[in-house]
Amino acid sequence: MRERSASGATEEDTAGGGAGGGGAPVGGRRALRLLRRASGLLGWTSLRLRLVVVFALVALTAAVSASGIAYWLNRNTVLDRTQNAVLNDFRKALEDSTRSLPLRPRCAELQDAARQMAAGPQNYAVLLIGVDRNGKDCAATTDKDLLTLTSVPASLRTAVDEARPVDESNRYAHHLYWQRREVGDTPYLVAGAKVTGGGPTGYMIKSLATEQQDLNSLAWSLGIATALALVGSALLAQAAATTVLRPVQRLGHAARQLGEGRLDTRLRVTGTDELADLSRTFNRTAERLEQRVEELSGREAASRRFVADMSHELRTPLTAITAVSEVLEEEADSLDPMIAPAVQLVVSETRRLNDLVENLMEVTRFDAGTARLVLDDVDVADQVTACIDARAWLDAVDLDADRGIVARLDPRRLDVILANLIGNALKHGGSPVRVSVRTQDAAGAGAAGRTGSTALGAGDAAGPSAGPEADGGPQAGAGDGGPERPGHGAEAGRPGGGTLVIRVRDHGPGIPEEVLPHVFDRFYKASASRPRSEGSGLGLSIALENAHIHGGEITAANLPEGGAVFTLRLPMDASPLADGDRERGRDDGAADEGTEGDR
Repeated sequence: MRERSASGATEEDTAGGGAGGGGAPVGGRRALRLLRRASGLLGWTSLRLRLVVVFALVALTAAVSASGIAYWLNRNTVLDRTQNAVLNDFRKALEDSTRSLPLRPRCAELQDAARQMAAGPQNYAVLLIGVDRNGKDCAATTDKDLLTLTSVPASLRTAVDEARPVDESNRYAHHLYWQRREVGDTPYLVAGAKVTGGGPTGYMIKSLATEQQDLNSLAWSLGIATALALVGSALLAQAAATTVLRPVQRLGHAARQLGEGRLDTRLRVTGTDELADLSRTFNRTAERLEQRVEELSGREAASRRFVADMSHELRTPLTAITAVSEVLEEEADSLDPMIAPAVQLVVSETRRLNDLVENLMEVTRFDAGTARLVLDDVDVADQVTACIDARAWLDAVDLDADRGIVARLDPRRLDVILANLIGNALKHGGSPVRVSVRTQDAAGAGAAGRTGSTALGAGDAAGPSAGPEADGGPQAGAGDGGPERPGHGAEAGRPGGGTLVIRVRDHGPGIPEEVLPHVFDRFYKASASRPRSEGSGLGLSIALENAHIHGGEITAANLPEGGAVFTLRLPMDASPLADGDRERGRDDGAADEGTEGDR
């Protein structure tokens, strides 16, 4: 008798399937989609977390692959070693035990042979099946509960009973076959063979519980090793991420400092890797930027000094010229009629030049950051009335202001703002000019928002930006009321939280659309054909700067029914913006009346 597989290629084989085969992985596409989705989610996380996750996934994949391969190799080695030892022992015992048996042994003889075979070192149960002298089938088993003919798989019995043709490639009609199967939760090795020449058929069953325990212990060990590898890879990834990201974080911090104006920010460079090259590039860029900013700052400072020095130098001769022009103006009636127009021209141009110098000095203060607030409690209605009365505009201006609205502002700067806005409306708009004064509490201001046209620079050509303004444009009641709460009573009159809203509207043709982006640009005039028109082109620019120094804003808009509206918003109390500075007195040479009318 010789062992042979069903295919004739090996000595042992399974009957009816043996060990299970493999197939394509189930849900591979779904797993791939999940991986893609997970990678997309990682794009929204921090770089440190992505590095840790990627390191952990790589380590987990490597550890699981290595553990799987190790488990598979050890499993095959253990099972093959045990299986070969049992099958060889069973084959040898079957040959030795049946050699001394008669062709038709008695059942007792078969039972003794089965016990003799089972008494071997492999400790397996044996079933011998034969035909006695009376022609009856006899089955001798060493374990009636575990191994009977019915417990032997039918496929294995069929393979054992099958007689193969004997030829040169197959010298035996019967071969040894085996299967691995589970009974309950315990794996077993079942094998069978038929003695050639009409001998009995033998089956054996061997428990593989010990091998299963060994393999389970191996699996636990590999699982623990995989978990430790995953933890170790996460720690290594954290360390690597810290090493990589620390220079990046320093670079980000330095970039923020550079963006905040600290141009002397530099990075400490160590190493020769790509991050070190990036740090060197940043340092070179910061150095060149600092040099360039210093050059531009120097030029700007020189330009401001030039304007300031020029304005100061012009004041002395202008003072003398102004005095002479005033004398000439007083004597204009007694002058030759041919000379009088020239004298009037000299007087008007002298005044215009004097206003221009004063305006330039005021702009220089704003640019140099030396302009300061001199705060006082101001009755706004009285202040507007005084501004209009001082310039003889009472007949041309309609005032809508409640008495008792008191704000803590710089009265001189408020007068400059009002003079420019009202004068601009009178000169370039249409009468009547309406000035309305309202207050708005903090809740109201927050509700209204500031979505309207805003100042886009500094200049005189009155006009809004393109969008409608919710806080003072045409959508707010044509500039004459709006959603603000009128300031009545003592509570409204106390300076504190809230906003002072002053609107100046005219009934002219409005402001051309092309002028709107340049509404507050310096030296800008709406009509290029009037380069010598009255006004320096700085009035609205100075008004805007005075509003900004109060923490306020000026906006402009065209009304649907015609005309333009300028909206001035100032805090009711500008004390926080004074920064605790002591009052330094009024700025010398501040722009006063005559700065209006520059559209």
